[in-house]
Amino acid sequence: MNKLNRNGLTEEQRSLYEQTKQAPVTVLQIGEGNFLRGFFDWMLHECRKRGLYEGSVAVTQPRPGGKPKIEALAEQDGLYTLVIRGLENGESVQRTEVISVFREAFDPYSDWDRFLALAESADLRVVVSNTTEAGLAYRPEELADGQPVQSFPGKLTQLLYRRYVHFKGDPARGLICLPCELLERNGDELRSCVLRYSDDWGYPEAFKEWVARHNRFLNSLVDRIVTGYPGGEQAEAWFGEWGYADPMLSTAEPYHLWAIEAEPALEEILPLRKAGLNVHWVSDLKPFQLRKVRILNGAHTLMTPIGLLHGIEQVREAMEHGELGPFVRGTVEREIVPSLPIAEEELKQYAAAVYERFLNPFIRHRLSDIAMNSLSKFKVRLLPSLMHYAGGGEDAPQGLVRGFAGLLRYYKVKRTEAGFVGETLGGASYAVRDDAGLLETIAGVWAQAEERQWPLEATIGKLLGLASVWGRDLAAEWPELPSILSKNMTEMERSANE
Repeated sequence: MNKLNRNGLTEEQRSLYEQTKQAPVTVLQIGEGNFLRGFFDWMLHECRKRGLYEGSVAVTQPRPGGKPKIEALAEQDGLYTLVIRGLENGESVQRTEVISVFREAFDPYSDWDRFLALAESADLRVVVSNTTEAGLAYRPEELADGQPVQSFPGKLTQLLYRRYVHFKGDPARGLICLPCELLERNGDELRSCVLRYSDDWGYPEAFKEWVARHNRFLNSLVDRIVTGYPGGEQAEAWFGEWGYADPMLSTAEPYHLWAIEAEPALEEILPLRKAGLNVHWVSDLKPFQLRKVRILNGAHTLMTPIGLLHGIEQVREAMEHGELGPFVRGTVEREIVPSLPIAEEELKQYAAAVYERFLNPFIRHRLSDIAMNSLSKFKVRLLPSLMHYAGGGEDAPQGLVRGFAGLLRYYKVKRTEAGFVGETLGGASYAVRDDAGLLETIAGVWAQAEERQWPLEATIGKLLGLASVWGRDLAAEWPELPSILSKNMTEMERSANE
């Protein structure tokens, strides 16, 4: 079977492809992976389909190891298939698109001059990236003439300096940088890295001023689950249906969100909202970050320890469970939502979209993966909601308390040769993955409690007093909490044994 390429396109697809190949490169994309292809490139494709965008994309990889994907894209004339499938307004949907936005796909490590030459293009306006959190970081690096820079921020620094020199510091030739890495204030971090490399490499103050004043480094928050190449026999079944094979095939959920801290006037450059996309140009990202962390991420952290203790393996399974599903929904709506300084109706609509995403039958999200580093996750995602109710004269929030009790029970671990191990309510063993120092501390408390035969309430009091774990002494701040949690944990054990 032939691979996807321009020769097998429909008339409509061919028209869009030819327009792309004739369009100027307006976007440099650093990141060839599934996420950007299922998120930003799909968005740009939607804009182009509607006649709203006339530019094209040059895509490169941020690391040498990404070269095979870049070569595969180039071999397929920059084309790939994206299948969007899942639940949308309660209905099962599946949409297939051949994405056509790449005019160029090349390896910057073997064609460094081609990369730098993009800096001299007056058409280039935007740099978009997804290099993972580890990729958006400063690491000291020697500059060698004619040799490619390894890091993503270093590459961008070189590109900007070449542009600054070529256009003689023209303020109108600054670029808009849109990092999609999952770092808070990702745009600020990218700017900081560029300026540090500029210092390291001895670039003039005038260049650094041009970078800071005439280039935009926009903070943004992205949200979409891009599931990549499908498992099992699904891909082969689709290839038989489509009449072509596509090694670059990717899949994604219907939901998407991009909140960008910038003025709405940037729609003139990237008309994403005009294309009907869930993109928001905002003055402050904090409300979007807060609701995602406390509701979407918080619901994950709420369900995970309890689910694993009961032998539940996946998010969808937890949400469909007769007891755990209503528990998660009720805790989010009755306890987490009221703790947030955002309009209740907006939060409940967001929560409903979260539940629908969790129920997507095409996403197999394992609780054991979510459980990694649950201590730090709980501290950021759920503890602020729980402490919202401390000392206010209100009853302790039952759902959040149950979730906390489940977390402490999940971390009832012992150190073995294989690592730190716990035991489910049914007696099966599981490995706990977290910071080794924190696990050592918690295991030590449980071991001491067993040796000295402490009551459960006293043990939990000791655990809550670990400021190294929670960032504060919870037992001192909320003296009733050890008793409340011990009763919940005892009830959890009793119910499992009935």
